[in-house]
Amino acid sequence: MAKKEHMNIVFIGHVDSGKSTSVGRVLYETGAISEQALAKLKDEAAKLGKATFEFAFVMDQLKEERERGVTIDIAHREFETAKYYFTIIDAPGHRDFVKNMITGASQADAAVLVVSIKDGIQPQTKEHAFLAKVLGINQLIVNMNKIDAVGYKKEEFERVKGEVEKLLKGIGYKTENIPFIPCSGYVGANITKKCPDTPWYTGPTLIEVFDSLTVPPKLTNKDVRLPIQDVFTITGHGTVPVGRVETGILKIGQSVVFMPSGAKGDVKKIEMHHKELSEAVAGDNVGFNVKGVEKKDIHRGDVVGPSSAPPTVASDFTAQIVVLNHPTAISVGYTPVFHVHTCQFAGRIVEILEKKDPKTGQTAQKNPDFIKTGDVAIVKIQPMKNIVIEKFADFPPLGRFAIRDMGQTVAAGVVLSLTPKVMS
Repeated sequence: MAKKEHMNIVFIGHVDSGKSTSVGRVLYETGAISEQALAKLKDEAAKLGKATFEFAFVMDQLKEERERGVTIDIAHREFETAKYYFTIIDAPGHRDFVKNMITGASQADAAVLVVSIKDGIQPQTKEHAFLAKVLGINQLIVNMNKIDAVGYKKEEFERVKGEVEKLLKGIGYKTENIPFIPCSGYVGANITKKCPDTPWYTGPTLIEVFDSLTVPPKLTNKDVRLPIQDVFTITGHGTVPVGRVETGILKIGQSVVFMPSGAKGDVKKIEMHHKELSEAVAGDNVGFNVKGVEKKDIHRGDVVGPSSAPPTVASDFTAQIVVLNHPTAISVGYTPVFHVHTCQFAGRIVEILEKKDPKTGQTAQKNPDFIKTGDVAIVKIQPMKNIVIEKFADFPPLGRFAIRDMGQTVAAGVVLSLTPKVMS
């Protein structure tokens, strides 16, 4: 049996739209969770007075989440279809958990937007759909959930579908390429098996749609970019930085540089899951050793690249951002914390160049004085320390970021252009 190709899929949508239940149902029906495990969860759900929550409990493993009935952190589980091997990311719908949602979505190859037919579009339906677009997720599936709650009526499905299509078109998605599936995570309608109660729906089930997704090209044709997650000193191996190869191919013997420090050396050893490799490709999580580079030269957030094409340290960058949640307004001089790849830094907004119409992408206003929740804008940012950041068009994983302030995610964005810093 050839190894199946791997994809990351994220479930997004408003709180209570039935994301966790849909995910639990998918895991159960693909055999990733056993009958016994589900029976145990059913008992537990009943004890907590949440009789229909057993599928949701599959993903919501933290006790606090079970008692509150909400998803807090991102849970990762695996399942397989006929064609692919998936890691499923269940993204929280709650406002205060949007940061986790961004971490999840920025690793995803495809997204399932869960919309409750019973409740229609909700605030986070919009926010999550928009985030998915800004963060570069182009493959979207709409799970029109809770069809059982509206008596399997075709007209209810069509009505809400029309609203969602309008929303997605406004964000810039081509809705003719997006499947809309009438589902019920709770009763299992159209998840893996065709539902007899929806004879009017002739399209594929949710699982069949998963197999029609395409694996995004691995970014192996670009220069190496490997953001450092951690650095260890291991007896017999010396200094071992750890991280995920985001683009390119890291090879033994290759001459590399760590930016922004500028420390250089040759790759001596590469290991993945305790096996030695001669090279690591985009998508691999590896530990490696570089001759002549010491632990004090390397920090989390540094990026490794070839000495001949070092990662870019930016003196400033221009980005398109979407303001998700700011209590007042953002103006020039605002200095929140930016999260990009494995790096965190304070960055100052030095210019607000324009505000865009979120529906058309056209310029709505040049040089506005401030921007607020719901706005899409082009801004110029100056990092307060040396950091590596790349243009989204060149190195997508190093060109998207989240902006955090006051314990919440206030905005997310992508880098359009930058001014490289001359490193002495």
